[in-house]
Amino acid sequence: MMRSACLSLAILGLAACSAPDAIETSAQAPVAGPSDAELLARGDYLVRIAGCNDCHTPAYGERGGNVPKQEWLVGSPLGFNGPWGTTYAANLRIKAAEMDEAGWLKYTGALHTRPLMPDFALRAMCEDDRRAIYRFIRSLGAGGAKAPDYLPPGKAPPLPYMQMVLPPMPQPAAAAAPEAG
Repeated sequence: MMRSACLSLAILGLAACSAPDAIETSAQAPVAGPSDAELLARGDYLVRIAGCNDCHTPAYGERGGNVPKQEWLVGSPLGFNGPWGTTYAANLRIKAAEMDEAGWLKYTGALHTRPLMPDFALRAMCEDDRRAIYRFIRSLGAGGAKAPDYLPPGKAPPLPYMQMVLPPMPQPAAAAAPEAG
């Protein structure tokens, strides 16, 4: 029993001596963020799986995603026409070149656009994912021309465009007639 008590005290003493150093060391150790190579790889991955290329790279879907990277994210002349007017997928390479990283993070964190851009998905991304996308887009360099400008409702867009026809809103059910008694 005495031996057990001595052993327990020795273990507690060692733990007490080493604990502050371990805490102090971990508190002083800098938290390393992802490397540039990791950010570029993550940006490439996110652009592929988040659907960025689907709209921002011409003919990406028609070619089954088999588009060389030098053609990625240059915007598209294909318009999306609906009750909101006609929108075009922007040239993200030009957009990213117009701002620094901090500007991109602020812009994408608060982005609200017209359909069909799923801006809610971009806003929901963590800052590191949006940073990775920015770094990846910037790594592609300059490319393409500015996408056509937005057209308001009622203004006919030039070809090519997709007409988005929304179904009519359901009408509320008529109030039930009182039953004859």
